[in-house]
Amino acid sequence: MRWQQLFADLGAQFDEAEAAAERAESATRARTEAGAVRLAERMAAAVGQPVVLRCRGAGQVSGVLADTGVNWLLVEEEAGREVLVAGAAVLSVAGLGRQTSVRAEGAVRSRLDLRWAVRALARDRSAVHVVLEDGGVLVGTVDRVGADFLELAVHPADEPRRPGAVRAVVAVPLDVLAVVRTAPG
Repeated sequence: MRWQQLFADLGAQFDEAEAAAERAESATRARTEAGAVRLAERMAAAVGQPVVLRCRGAGQVSGVLADTGVNWLLVEEEAGREVLVAGAAVLSVAGLGRQTSVRAEGAVRSRLDLRWAVRALARDRSAVHVVLEDGGVLVGTVDRVGADFLELAVHPADEPRRPGAVRAVVAVPLDVLAVVRTAPG
């Protein structure tokens, strides 16, 4: 009888040690998986949800997250304005929830960077408010987008881009861009 109790006790100790090792391995695996998640993947999972971004130079941007790209976010503000946010300008994000996106970035989607998004604004020819990371604001129409800059024809937001309305053409490096807001319509 003593031998049976000894073997039962040893078996129980072995089972407990094995279960503890499995729990530790599971926790380590979960931490490792969480450590590999990028903010862009967390943001992609929040598309369609209200978010509040704190941005360098632009302050708070809040609204529904409409889309995400490689290094940009598109937020629809309550007033119906769209805000293109440079990923590098984002200081914090609230409203993400618990999900992480499993959307695989294809070869085409991975090329849709901030330049691509700003080029869409240039094609649209709408007046925009360009907020720089130092807080400066330029108002006008995006004329063209280069490899690392945009050119903005500066004019009053309530006037169309016409030669007589343009006060200056300013080149803005994309890496100092915080947000681009569509002008109120």
